[in-house]
Amino acid sequence: MSELFSPFTLRGVTFKNRTVVAPMCQYSSQYGFANDWHLVHLGRFALGGFGLVILEATGVVPEGRISYGDLGLWTDAHIPALKRIVDFLHSQGAKAGIQLAHAGRKASTPVWWRGGFNETEAEKLEYAFEDWTPVAPSALRHTESNPEFKLPIALDRAGMDRVRDGFASAARRAAEAGFDTVEIHAAHGYLLNQFLSPLANKRNDEYGGPRENRMRFPLEVIEAVRAAWPADKPLMVRISASDNHPEGWKVEDSIAFAREAKARGVDLIDCSSGGFEGGALSPAPLYQVPFAEAVRDGADIATMAVGLIDDPADAEKIVAENDADMVALARGALEDPNWAVHAQNELDLKDSQYGHWPKQAALRIRDKDRTLRLRAFAN
Repeated sequence: MSELFSPFTLRGVTFKNRTVVAPMCQYSSQYGFANDWHLVHLGRFALGGFGLVILEATGVVPEGRISYGDLGLWTDAHIPALKRIVDFLHSQGAKAGIQLAHAGRKASTPVWWRGGFNETEAEKLEYAFEDWTPVAPSALRHTESNPEFKLPIALDRAGMDRVRDGFASAARRAAEAGFDTVEIHAAHGYLLNQFLSPLANKRNDEYGGPRENRMRFPLEVIEAVRAAWPADKPLMVRISASDNHPEGWKVEDSIAFAREAKARGVDLIDCSSGGFEGGALSPAPLYQVPFAEAVRDGADIATMAVGLIDDPADAEKIVAENDADMVALARGALEDPNWAVHAQNELDLKDSQYGHWPKQAALRIRDKDRTLRLRAFAN
């Protein structure tokens, strides 16, 4: 049997396989509410055989959104639409996750495909346009080269408490909506990553300076979420394992952080990278897998590999060789929402009985393959 398609258990949750759809912002929400786009976009991945589908970066407070089009979970009113999505994912055998996020100084930016704040007055009403001043560990703009990134306000103690409590409250709402796991977003140059990285954190209090101080607030958030999240459900954290910058956060820092996160109840580290100006790493197939392997071995914690993983044989090798415990796709899943069932057919050809396709499609696909002598009927 394929290792990629073997079950995997964290706490009281068993994923039917190791394939994951990584969070992907859709910028298609109004006031944080999920809608039919999100249901159809996410539901197709469950139909396509993925074991875990993680919803996009979801603002734990309104000002934590990357853009006005992001999902939110700062009010109970957001729960019903999310529960509808969770229920559908469950009906197709997939587990449901949600990424809880705060964008920090990268908040209140344009919907990316627009190329700027160019909405007409009519569009502002239609899309529920909002604009605000972001917050951050330090009053430093993400980059001076792009005026769309605003100058943030440095968080004081009250502001940090609001963020921490927002994460915890969002976790409680996620549990009410029925999610199987939550993922804390501490990657890609967003708020918790900003606290971790010396590139963005220039504080001179107990939350800045040495690595132990820079880890303090993200660890406080983890503690708050773990206390709010059911004990029998796993907690994940996405990190940028490296800033890919000579003066930034490094893999050895990620290992130290993962150890502390594990001690506070985190069950898996999702290993990405980058997020700050000046980072230098050329994306290529499997380019982030070594991060997952290093954190897994160095912190003795389960990891998820992500980043241009497309070939099922590569994904199989990642799990079989213990480089990571789960494998996540983002753009690859957008291109082929059925990637998981296609991969299972390829890796488990001899055992292919088409039962991993939805029942509404299985026999039709089997008959097509028989007629064309494909997959299990090739010989």
